[in-house]
Amino acid sequence: MTTQTDFDMPERILLGPGPSMVHPRVLRAMSRPLVGHLDPLFLQLMNEVQQLLRYVFQTNNQLTIPVSGTGSAAMEAALCNFIEPGDSVVIGVNGYFGNRLCDMAGRYGATVRRLEKAWGEVFTPDEIEAELKKGPARLVALVHAETSTGALQPMEGMAEVVHRYGALLLIDCVTSLGGVPVKVDEWGVDIAYSGTQKCLSCPPGLGPLTVNEQARQVLRSRKTPVKNWYLDLTMLERYWGETRTYHHTAPISMNYALLEALRLVQEEGLEARFARHRRHAELLWQGLEALDFSMHVPLAYRLPSLTTVRLRPGLDDLAVRKRLLNEFNIEIAGGLGELAGKIWRIGLMGYSSRQENVNLLLEALRKVTGG
Repeated sequence: MTTQTDFDMPERILLGPGPSMVHPRVLRAMSRPLVGHLDPLFLQLMNEVQQLLRYVFQTNNQLTIPVSGTGSAAMEAALCNFIEPGDSVVIGVNGYFGNRLCDMAGRYGATVRRLEKAWGEVFTPDEIEAELKKGPARLVALVHAETSTGALQPMEGMAEVVHRYGALLLIDCVTSLGGVPVKVDEWGVDIAYSGTQKCLSCPPGLGPLTVNEQARQVLRSRKTPVKNWYLDLTMLERYWGETRTYHHTAPISMNYALLEALRLVQEEGLEARFARHRRHAELLWQGLEALDFSMHVPLAYRLPSLTTVRLRPGLDDLAVRKRLLNEFNIEIAGGLGELAGKIWRIGLMGYSSRQENVNLLLEALRKVTGG
């Protein structure tokens, strides 16, 4: 009979596209005793989670919740609730996750209109308007922070164009929320979603989602039921609303973790947090350039929380990353899709965004690549 032993997991230096490193306070929060998902104390915790999510989304939206599932569940919730079969949907595709949005929207019966750009480029309001002039759409979806390319999509003027043509504006904030400004109300965004494991530095497992009143009106006026029972916001909003009507068993420990992570964001302050992410990203960019690497995305729309760096000729992508992990305990990631084997993706998100991590990575890369 074999004897079981505890898992012995190393404390990795997580500098990839996610998950990021988790603050010790968040890990401690997850070890608190369980209560029921309708316990009065948990219901009180839900109120604070919602309040702090509004803070990081910079919104007053009443319907602001953590979906019980990863960021991909929040992505699916953001689509399935607002799409009915035959609806026209415009999706900006300039990376891997634009493709995922198209896949999901198509599964719910949408007529998907792909607006394509090279991986690493961004869209302009004029390009969105040119597409909308071709015909009406139910919604326009853009990836605010494209994790596969490291591009940060400018949002100024987008909502004005989208709303002029009667559509809803949806944005993917998975790699931006808590690391760069996400101004849902100021930008006029109707639907936005994220994940907990990136700049919020919480373990994966919840998907923050916010929906404004205009989008809720679209939801209420649906002609057909939402095709996904688990992610149906007409039911979820009753659990997270005043009635607290049972829908599913919420992941209690994950909500403990998210609350503590959001408290850390509030304690630091959004502006200070954004400045920290930018400062450490610039330190990384300068160090990489000194090692004769170039960035994939131009500085004007480069994402501070996730850097894509082009491999120098002759470097073996996988071999370098294996050495970083085995010799220095550092995780970075390779490229996805058409950028596979051409770039590395280096994340400085949340608790991972620290000067000592940047210095350690640069020194490790210097030794491993001969820079």
